[in-house]
Amino acid sequence: MTTLTIESKDGTLLSCKRSGKGSPLVLIHGAGNYSARWNPILPLLEEQFSIYALDRRGRGGSGDADKYSLELEFEDVVAVVESIHEPTDVLGHSLGGICALEAALKTRNIRKLILYEPPIPVHEPLISDETLNRLDALLKAGNRESVLTTVMLEVIKMPGSDMENLRKSPTWQDRVAIAHTLPREFRAANAYRLHNERLRNLGTPTLLMLGGDSPPMFKQAIDALASGLPRSRTVILAGQQHIAIDTAPALFAQEVRNFLAEN
Repeated sequence: MTTLTIESKDGTLLSCKRSGKGSPLVLIHGAGNYSARWNPILPLLEEQFSIYALDRRGRGGSGDADKYSLELEFEDVVAVVESIHEPTDVLGHSLGGICALEAALKTRNIRKLILYEPPIPVHEPLISDETLNRLDALLKAGNRESVLTTVMLEVIKMPGSDMENLRKSPTWQDRVAIAHTLPREFRAANAYRLHNERLRNLGTPTLLMLGGDSPPMFKQAIDALASGLPRSRTVILAGQQHIAIDTAPALFAQEVRNFLAEN
């Protein structure tokens, strides 16, 4: 594995982990995470794909800017994709799915798109102002671990057993260290809106992935995308929720490989 440094449109330097062999596949992780989020499925993809796992801005080896916006993150994905100089597939998980979708509207270099449960608000905000204010207070008190656990249990609705396994994972302390990025990202996601007239212009073949046991907000988002994207199909991961990358890596990777192999 090698580390690449890519400059985004605003001058922020982005870190991208490069591994594997084959056609390029860019991986965009979600909130409260970094490129190591993909470790459970990397061995299942590296034999077929050249992997580019981005550290989104503000975490891992990537830099940050004084002000934050989702639009900057969209440009980050565009910068990574266009640095590859050949048609590239992109997989985005959670908030990374929104970044991947919007990047596909900005560059022609994306061949296929995979979106796994992007947290798009459809009928109501993803997270209440009350909860956001509570996260701010926890951060001010220096309690980043409580910020992370609050998001996982109250927003993502992660089952207690999955939460305990996550706490035992080797990346837990790294996740705690970047918990300060969560409130800004959820505020930005709350304000994000889908516009079907824009989606109808996106001809990129798209796989929409949804856990069969995921909270309703993720199903609502996937349904909204399915109704707007002209070349999309949805796959349901039976018995899974928002972290199937961890709980069912073989199933998840197989669906990715199947879709990317289709003509």
